[in-house]
Amino acid sequence: MMKTVILDEPGHYSLIDRDKPTPKAGEALVKVHRVGICGTDLHAFSGNQPFFEYPRVLGHELGVEVIEVNGDNPKGLQPGDKCSVEPYMFNPDSYASQAGLTNACESMQVLGVHSDGGMSEYICVPANKLHKSDKLNFDQLALVETLCIGAHAVERANPRVGENVLVIGAGPIDLGAMQFAQAEGARVIAMDINDERLSFCRETLGISASVNALANDLEDQLRHICDGNLPTVIIDATGNKRSMENTFKLAGHGCRIVFLGLFIGEVQFDDPSFHRKELTLMASRNALPETFTKVIKAIEEGRLDTSSWVTQRMQLGDVPEVFASVPGQAGQIKAVIEVSN
Repeated sequence: MMKTVILDEPGHYSLIDRDKPTPKAGEALVKVHRVGICGTDLHAFSGNQPFFEYPRVLGHELGVEVIEVNGDNPKGLQPGDKCSVEPYMFNPDSYASQAGLTNACESMQVLGVHSDGGMSEYICVPANKLHKSDKLNFDQLALVETLCIGAHAVERANPRVGENVLVIGAGPIDLGAMQFAQAEGARVIAMDINDERLSFCRETLGISASVNALANDLEDQLRHICDGNLPTVIIDATGNKRSMENTFKLAGHGCRIVFLGLFIGEVQFDDPSFHRKELTLMASRNALPETFTKVIKAIEEGRLDTSSWVTQRMQLGDVPEVFASVPGQAGQIKAVIEVSN
């Protein structure tokens, strides 16, 4: 038997005992050590997550240890290997997957969202979804998926060297987007409503420019930062209708807008302004397998430092009582669940 935390309904977790799973052919049995808590989990807890059904075992940002692999083992995994989990289960025969867009597969199933995830002592996953690292610890491995989401948004935006990139939101996904945009040589501007998070961006990530989204003169501040212009790349990960609609006003001519967050509803914008600026609007969903490889390598080489990201920890058995406190933590960057030492 093993311990599992299940979200029965919005606002209510239960700690239960389940049978330890047995891997099917092509699957690996892994021991879960860390589970990162992200906006998807918080929205599911509050009842505001699209594409979601209850009850559900959450958890898709995972740092795990290989216990055994049954059958096909394309990556040569061995017991004891430390891995990050690529939680996106796609149909390789779908049109999108055949086109290389596995992250946008029509029949996408995400662990912890469409199927049960990692808030459990053990889970089984396809062996080819495990990304091994001999250097990273379980905290770092649990952060990889978050970083991949931000990295993929930057891949979508394709910023040029010296281009002004506005990243709206300063949560973990946004921080990853900021760091990868910096790596492309872009000039990054952080925007959030939380001054502590903006301080973290400046002091820890080295972001030189930041703006509080509650300011009354956002456009003037951005023009001052951008030498009289407005940003030509905007990445919005807020999932907030007002923020997302406001991006069209803050966008410079020729701007590429990437919506990384989502909400249940419709986005509206002024069509003449959209055409006059010749804006490009893109969605960014999940990440590609090669993005995991890129992110792990960047952390291993020290180009991404996540050492100060984890600001709250909880034990698996404490989740039903403690989880509701996550959004209210002052200075919160990332909360993780410690399932095993």
